[in-house]
Amino acid sequence: MRRKANTLIAVGLLLLAAAAGTGISRLNDGRRAAGSAESLVRGLEAELPAKRTYARPKPEAESAHTPQTEPVPDYVLNPEMDMPVLEIDGNLCIGILEIPSQSLILPVISEWSYPSLTLSPCRFSGSAYLDSMIILAHNYPRHFGALKELSQGDEIIFTDAAGNVFLYTVSELQQLGPMDIDGLNDGEWDLTLLTCTVGGQSRVTVRCSRVENAGDVSVG
Repeated sequence: MRRKANTLIAVGLLLLAAAAGTGISRLNDGRRAAGSAESLVRGLEAELPAKRTYARPKPEAESAHTPQTEPVPDYVLNPEMDMPVLEIDGNLCIGILEIPSQSLILPVISEWSYPSLTLSPCRFSGSAYLDSMIILAHNYPRHFGALKELSQGDEIIFTDAAGNVFLYTVSELQQLGPMDIDGLNDGEWDLTLLTCTVGGQSRVTVRCSRVENAGDVSVG
């Protein structure tokens, strides 16, 4: 099973390098990708609940921070559950990723594939409910092109398709080799963002830790 997982990761890294072109072609691809992402975000925003709820604290912190009278969400009772999806323009999306310091609001497609990566960031593996999610995207300017400019403490927000809001902060930035599978799997990070450098010589890897919070966020 581990060998199969490592093979899938290796294939994904190879696909990620496929967008490492330069010049006019890359700029044109980036413009198309930005337009696709904006369209998907608009569709997601129209479908997401108007009232969004901050994710419950992690199980080990819940008794100290969460009143027992609050209803327990399904994903807390069963963190192994599949993340819900919304179908937007034929694409199954698990939610929206926001990077406020870069003014980025991006859709996240449920499963990665080369065609999907030309449209939007994709979930590579894991789940927000298990604090194990890896999201990858090409290095297009309005996708993950500026990932390397994030700083420790920068805020990352992920809203799932049910309106649960997961807050993270950047803990560490790493440069990994193009096929460094062991490095990618190293550590127990709550969220990892991944892209390749121009030319595909290394992987920009942003490790994030979930922030405990509670309350409601009203939008719209």
